[in-house]
Amino acid sequence: MSENTARTLIRAARVLGGAPQDVLIEGGTVARVGAGLDAEGAQVVEADGLVLLPGLVDLHTHLREPGREDSETVLTGTRAAAAGGFTAVHAMANTFPVADTAGVVEQVWRLGRESGYCDVQPVGAVTVGLGGRQLAELGAMHDSAAGVVVFSDDGKCVDDAVIMRRALEYVKAFDGVIAQHAQEPRLTEGAQMNEGAVSAELGLGGWPAVAEEAIIARDVLLAAHVGSRVHICHLSTAGSVELVRWAKSKGWQVTAEVTPHHLLLTDELVRSYDPVFKVNPPLRTEEDVLALREALADGTIDCVATDHAPHPHEDKDCEWGAAAMGMVGLETALSVVQHTMVDTGLLDWAGVADRMSFRPATIGRLAGHGRPVAEGEPANLTLVDPAYRGEVDPAAFASRSRNTPYRGRELPGRVTHTFLRGRATLMDGKLV
Repeated sequence: MSENTARTLIRAARVLGGAPQDVLIEGGTVARVGAGLDAEGAQVVEADGLVLLPGLVDLHTHLREPGREDSETVLTGTRAAAAGGFTAVHAMANTFPVADTAGVVEQVWRLGRESGYCDVQPVGAVTVGLGGRQLAELGAMHDSAAGVVVFSDDGKCVDDAVIMRRALEYVKAFDGVIAQHAQEPRLTEGAQMNEGAVSAELGLGGWPAVAEEAIIARDVLLAAHVGSRVHICHLSTAGSVELVRWAKSKGWQVTAEVTPHHLLLTDELVRSYDPVFKVNPPLRTEEDVLALREALADGTIDCVATDHAPHPHEDKDCEWGAAAMGMVGLETALSVVQHTMVDTGLLDWAGVADRMSFRPATIGRLAGHGRPVAEGEPANLTLVDPAYRGEVDPAAFASRSRNTPYRGRELPGRVTHTFLRGRATLMDGKLV
């Protein structure tokens, strides 16, 4: 898809939720920001009442290609991203084959460029085949056309402390980051849901908070020892928040993300035995949810990441014990954040831009994204209607999969427009 060099005038948008301003886009960049801008020869987007944000950036997306195109492809996943207001996503490495070589990450990167709906930055595996025993070709993946900076065995934990240390040491050479899926495997064998009162009542195998917290404690200490960067994926417990807060107070290079579903949903939903609520890490308690919201608000948790995990219906439309773990999230993420963080007064829209664009782009070293809405900056932009209220309808999703926990639930906010370097990928709520 070719870049759009035409002029577009976004009229009377509330930039980062502030006073209405006009924003003129020319040649893929923001040409002017101000009042009463000349619209001659420009396509005009009337944005009265809409909030203008920098394009959203997701540090944690599963696009499933290569290998599981029955659940998602790079094309369908990036269309879902554009529909959700994202202009860049980081594609996780647990594909088939695993993205543990320069060849596979370049394949994913090129598929992203061909799709044209958002930028796709591949995440490389830390270990060969996600096996946890031998470092993958980290340097080769970084030096490839894909320019990999973030590495993760997400879906599995790098549980061997020596391997984790070596990975942290290796990526220091190019300012890379190891993104850890914090799950001590021995403590979660046979686990089906959060360990607590509900798991005891239901008789389902419990997944203790300490299984996450023990790995985080170890890894922030390792990162400090090595002087390297570690990023904690999908942090989910109040105890994990305290560990990250402590590590940051020491000045260590530790960052963390939270998913939209961990900001809203609790393990009480598992009483339904509906596998749509089965996820890794599991839904936790109300106490955890409130701690995560406060930590995102005060900056202890750096960013929101979707952990968009599409599955075909046969992997979810089955008994709980046999069901796959994961939820789709790209198309509902901003609505959930508005519901849990903006409408509750914990964040304003500038804070949303920080947690969903600026910070994830900084952590992923993603140039051209997470930039201010200002003259000369790339026109990666998202318009959202915060007054909208509507029920989530999975049938309308651009994603190939429908495993959303929000089916039929009313959520606020709707992305109306997304611009990738000035070219509309979503216009009036419809993919272009």
